[in-house]
Amino acid sequence: MRVRVITVSPPEHDQWVFGYGSLMWNPGFSFLERVEARLIGAHRALCVYSFHHRGTPEKPGLVLGLDVGGSCRGIAYRVAAADWPATHAYLTEREQISGVYREATRRIRLLDGSGRDSAATVYLVDRAHAQYARGLDHAAQFHLVRGAHGKSGPNCDYVLSTVASLREMGIDDPGLSWIAHRLREGHA
Repeated sequence: MRVRVITVSPPEHDQWVFGYGSLMWNPGFSFLERVEARLIGAHRALCVYSFHHRGTPEKPGLVLGLDVGGSCRGIAYRVAAADWPATHAYLTEREQISGVYREATRRIRLLDGSGRDSAATVYLVDRAHAQYARGLDHAAQFHLVRGAHGKSGPNCDYVLSTVASLREMGIDDPGLSWIAHRLREGHA
């Protein structure tokens, strides 16, 4: 599937982007501010088959998606208005490669003690998409992650980097931590 890039004019104000997976540890764009934040209404889940970045169609990996319900702590990046068109183009190419994510604007709470809320660009998983990995248990997730490798590198590196980033924020995701522990221990 070829992604159609739409030219975006600079907005009047700086824009926020919410990261919950690899955007937390590898944003890939310039930003003015990096702040822990909370999104209400979606949670982080290892629920997307990766056919490009962390796997292939023949040997898919698994990556995170924002799935319906709950809440998610992550990282919000404030992008200068003048940089937004280039940042948006980059994010579209990175996040919309197969259409499994839907770009949306949602309210986030910045967790820097300021009490600020802001609108942010987020990427929600499309549950109707063929790459949505519904109902996999931790063992099945581990099996996929352990053996997959894509354009952006080994799937295990993605999970281990995400778990390390979450731990820096004081977050323990039991499922991701279980998978990371097994990856570090070299379980088959």
